[in-house]
Amino acid sequence: MAFWDALDPTRPVLVIGTSGLDLIAAPQEPLQERDRVPAHIRTAFGGIARNVAENLARLEQDVRLMTAVGNDPEGRYLLEHLTELGVDVSLSRVVADHPTGTYIGLLYPEGGLHYGVHDMRVVEALTPDYVSAHEHAFEQADLIFIDANLPPETLRTIFRLARRYRRPVAADATSTSLAQRLQPYLDQLALLTQNHLEASALLGYPIPQDDFAAALQAAQALVARGIDLAMVTLAEFGVCYATPYLSGHIPAVQTEVRDPTGAGDALTATVLFALREGLPPDEAVRLGTAAAALTLREPGTVAPDLSLERLYAALR
Repeated sequence: MAFWDALDPTRPVLVIGTSGLDLIAAPQEPLQERDRVPAHIRTAFGGIARNVAENLARLEQDVRLMTAVGNDPEGRYLLEHLTELGVDVSLSRVVADHPTGTYIGLLYPEGGLHYGVHDMRVVEALTPDYVSAHEHAFEQADLIFIDANLPPETLRTIFRLARRYRRPVAADATSTSLAQRLQPYLDQLALLTQNHLEASALLGYPIPQDDFAAALQAAQALVARGIDLAMVTLAEFGVCYATPYLSGHIPAVQTEVRDPTGAGDALTATVLFALREGLPPDEAVRLGTAAAALTLREPGTVAPDLSLERLYAALR
């Protein structure tokens, strides 16, 4: 039985991972090395886990977030904002050792990420002991979502508790280097979202962004390693997905790209939402591409008016 056949939407989704502040620069002229160019710069709350939690909350899902922020204004505002949206942040940790996480993204003038750097040391506060102290949250959850920023020893604890309570784990590969942290758990993952570079890192061979056949084979190879639903995102070329029973390529919804940050998180959150609502995987992924398109149109990390109606309208 696939994991989506046993989901219970009356239980909360437990989201574990990073939160922070995004600083995104969109140059208005071609980039010149060692020179300044004018840019539109925006800030917004970000972090993969936080973005997934907010998307789920906007889709009226019951969600609990276990994250870590600094004891600073950014961290306090971030948790207050999520609380206003209906996210339960009671499992989250406020620490004095590190500032709230920060991500800095430099875009190409035509859109798309050029460089990205981050300081997410604060996530180290989500220690194995801290996670174990909240074991009850695993028992109460419907499923667990994680990002690969989590420390390796914390990941071991999360998967141990997930096995104990037979809760499916969904994950985002996060980056080519951090994806390796998930390698020992591929046969324990229910769902994995990754781009073509992260899939290449996990599988050990290159996957071109515009090669649908290679991406589809990569998704199928990950399913062969035990994943129920593997998604390989290809930016403007859409998504390839595979399950043990079906696979396919779904083109991206054509849209203006104002900011690519958070589009993959919207895809993942919406797929989880759709599966919890009883939609089949192919329809769930299709709905996820609509969420990604809505997010690409926004200057922030989450579409503020995300709803089921808007998702279907985007597909039309």
